[in-house]
Amino acid sequence: MSASYHDVFEKVSLQVSVKPTAKQVAHAAEVSLAAVSRAFTPGASLSSEKRRRILAVAEKLGYVSPARRTANAIAAGTITLVAGDLLNPFYPTVLDTLARQLQASDRQLLVYTMAANADVDAITPQILAARPAAIIVTSAFLTSTMARACRQQQIKVVLLNRIQRDIRVNSVACDNYQGGRDIAHHLVAAGHRKIGFIRGLANTSTNAERARGFRDALAESGIAIHVEAAGDFNYHTAYKASIDILCGADAPQALFCCNDIMALAAIDAARELGLAVPRDLAIAGFDDIPMASWNAYCLTTVRQPVERMVHEALNLIDDTTIRPSDGGIIRTLPGTLMVRKSA
Repeated sequence: MSASYHDVFEKVSLQVSVKPTAKQVAHAAEVSLAAVSRAFTPGASLSSEKRRRILAVAEKLGYVSPARRTANAIAAGTITLVAGDLLNPFYPTVLDTLARQLQASDRQLLVYTMAANADVDAITPQILAARPAAIIVTSAFLTSTMARACRQQQIKVVLLNRIQRDIRVNSVACDNYQGGRDIAHHLVAAGHRKIGFIRGLANTSTNAERARGFRDALAESGIAIHVEAAGDFNYHTAYKASIDILCGADAPQALFCCNDIMALAAIDAARELGLAVPRDLAIAGFDDIPMASWNAYCLTTVRQPVERMVHEALNLIDDTTIRPSDGGIIRTLPGTLMVRKSA
């Protein structure tokens, strides 16, 4: 007859070990070593009563199976990146930079990809089940639901290239406001007065801050945006918007596109219409993706300090004085105006 739970726990109380072993669990539960192994193997043949008894003893002893120890060790050194819009070359650049910096510190990277600017609630259970050391979110909306769940489980979260002040989450971003100002100052200094603007997604901090800086700097020179259209941070949408703007009755002399993908679309649209860049139309972007420096585009843009941004995000994660429940630390880093032939 199997031992009662009272008898089992009496035996367990006599066990003393810094790292309990499977043999100790087997002895205390009065089962074979093979039975202990089967208890921790999903789908292995073992009676439900014996499995419950073994697991109860293991919990009492503090025994962790080798598979669980391995999983815990991996999770402890794992940073999860939640990324949307990987079609935009800026985000693969972020991914590559993060992977390299984590590899240098012997840590792992787990990546979840989503549709551009989707919220993460749909995959929150999967992300949290992996018990990562921390989570970095870029080009995706972090909802208050996930932010709260991460605080409850003491998992640090950092937004990268985005700021959401309403949910008290730590963030690292380029100084998008100053970048927008720098583009405006450059175009005005070049003598342009009829300056158009192709904006990104209205509900993103990157779009809002770049647009605000651009408008403010133009206003200081007594200039208003000449024409404006939505490009949604998307090549095809921006291409169509550029065609519409450039075919209008009073086309602009210059265009600021809120990211490089849209700026490349504007250059392609201008060339399709027989316009020379920058002789007939100056074009500027934001991000400095790899294609921006290609001879086919030579795009004037604002370079985001990706290496430093990723470094600061990891600093927020590694800083032991910052708790997951703190939230609200925002670090902005200056971008660099890269002047090339397009403007």
